Amino acid sequence: MALTTPRLRRQFFVRDPVALARDLLGRVLFYRTPDGLLAGRIVETEAYTGEADPASHAFRGRTARNAVMFGPAGHAYVYFAYGMHHCLNVTAEAPGTAGAVLLRALEPLAGLELMRARGDLGPESRLLSGPGKIGRAFGLTLNDNGRDFTRGPLGLAAGSPVPDREVATSRRIGISRAVDLPYRFAVVGSRSVSK
Repeated sequence: MALTTPRLRRQFFVRDPVALARDLLGRVLFYRTPDGLLAGRIVETEAYTGEADPASHAFRGRTARNAVMFGPAGHAYVYFAYGMHHCLNVTAEAPGTAGAVLLRALEPLAGLELMRARGDLGPESRLLSGPGKIGRAFGLTLNDNGRDFTRGPLGLAAGSPVPDREVATSRRIGISRAVDLPYRFAVVGSRSVSK
């Protein structure tokens, strides 16, 4: 599997976040850092549909924190959660309409030693089994907010799309509003899916 090429193009991201969340499964997140290449296959996502979604950061409108969600699709929306985790989202929709997909879990493909050096010494399958783990392993900070996935060191490659028979759909987790919406997608049988 090619880890970093071909990249997904802008048009791939310009759509409803729920559809994007489903179609990001099997794609490859990569980050070319000064310390080496990090990469993982996306196996779990959650969609947030912007101002119509009470669980979305954009629910109450545009702010300095969520402004990237209202910009062009295909950018990184990074936020700091619970005073300890940097979480990575992929922006969706056309400019002016907020929408994003939270990357919840990846299967590690490259850079395992670097990921382990950043604090997680557990099994390989669990290194990227949650949004906070992805942020830590990839060394993400608020400086990565707004990065363009279609160019630059942080990117999304085509990978291998996942067929419908291998995709589970469920309610989102870790939120307190709009918990009944079936906006969480995961690859069936992946040991990296969050618990």
